[in-house]
Amino acid sequence: MIIKISPSNIDGTIAAPASKSSMQRACAAALLHNGITHIHNAGTSNDDKAALSIIKQLGADIVYVNGILQITSTGFNANSINGDRAINCGESGLSIRMFSPIAALCAANIHIKGEGSLQRRPMDFFDEIFPQLGIQIKSTNGKLPLQIKGPLQPKDITIDGSLSSQFLTGLLFAFGDAVTEKVTITVIDLKSSPYIDLTLDVMKQFGYNVENVGYKQFIISPKNSNVNNTIEYTVEGDWSGASFLLVAGAIAGNVKLTGLNVNSTQADKAIMEVLKLSGARIHVTNTVIEIGNAPLKAFHFDATDCPDLFPPMAALAAYCKGTSTIKGIHRLAAKESDRALTLKDIFGKMGINILLQNDEMIIEGGLVQPAEVSSHHDHRIAMAAAVAALGAQGAIAISEADAINKSYPAFFEDLKQLGVSS
Repeated sequence: MIIKISPSNIDGTIAAPASKSSMQRACAAALLHNGITHIHNAGTSNDDKAALSIIKQLGADIVYVNGILQITSTGFNANSINGDRAINCGESGLSIRMFSPIAALCAANIHIKGEGSLQRRPMDFFDEIFPQLGIQIKSTNGKLPLQIKGPLQPKDITIDGSLSSQFLTGLLFAFGDAVTEKVTITVIDLKSSPYIDLTLDVMKQFGYNVENVGYKQFIISPKNSNVNNTIEYTVEGDWSGASFLLVAGAIAGNVKLTGLNVNSTQADKAIMEVLKLSGARIHVTNTVIEIGNAPLKAFHFDATDCPDLFPPMAALAAYCKGTSTIKGIHRLAAKESDRALTLKDIFGKMGINILLQNDEMIIEGGLVQPAEVSSHHDHRIAMAAAVAALGAQGAIAISEADAINKSYPAFFEDLKQLGVSS
């Protein structure tokens, strides 16, 4: 799909999309919960659909009742599945890394596959860690598909957290469900720790007991026995998707966003700090965040713990006077595309110079030129290009724009609602 975005002045109010990070974690917790989970504000992205498909394959019953997602499960353990099963994680990195340890709780053979860029992402972590936990595993040279067979046996273990915090999220859920006495996961060089805060917040709402010792050790105790049979969980608004709309407001007009929790543990809430550094006009109340355009200045920011903010920050930096620097590009290689190189490519075509040096992305603000670019089938690249087009010297055409369905299917419709023209 090719989408053309023309320079536009925008104004309006938009509800933030549902957080797929929150939604997918809630699906995992609902599978493990012996009872009913009502998920309010459930997401509809491709990643959300992948999570729902996975838990259905692993035995959960899923229905919508008056617009509320109801998940019924008898829990998930060594005896939950008879016979082999296959689960498809789509292109969701969180799903493969979170649900693989959970699936390994059972004693059946589980075949795990993915699609698109997920097939190229490294899964060596499982090859190293699973045998230590009594799990049989066969990968494809450290990549998908995987064949696993549990049951997982929790034990004190040390893991590397430098590639992604999502592996730890999966182990925390699996250990939390399986432990009969205290077990400690020691983590070396944990990245994206705010995402672990989100994991722990979801787990707490479902009765799990995890003590976080400085993000270096996580002590997991047996689950509370008095958890309610029915759990109500509300999916937060998504700071990751909303960051593009907030940057759009800073570039091209005025945007009011509802549904965002300013006290959220989501890592990408850091976009607010970046917008303040850039000089954007910001007004925050309990229910609305309003961002308006103003003279923008270069900023310097360490995005090591929030790498998904690189694309919207690149769009913002293109309109900032001076040279902006964003640290943490080593976190970008194993995404839907190699995002550092992809951002350099598409913004270069738009007349914006990006230099990749050591671990930094250096962006020179300037005039954004009309261009034809590809999303490289990366949802955040498609959204970054669309936002960058709003103040450009002419229209920008984006091929493979349907990549947005991975996380924010309504993105282009929401832009139209704000007054964006094609």
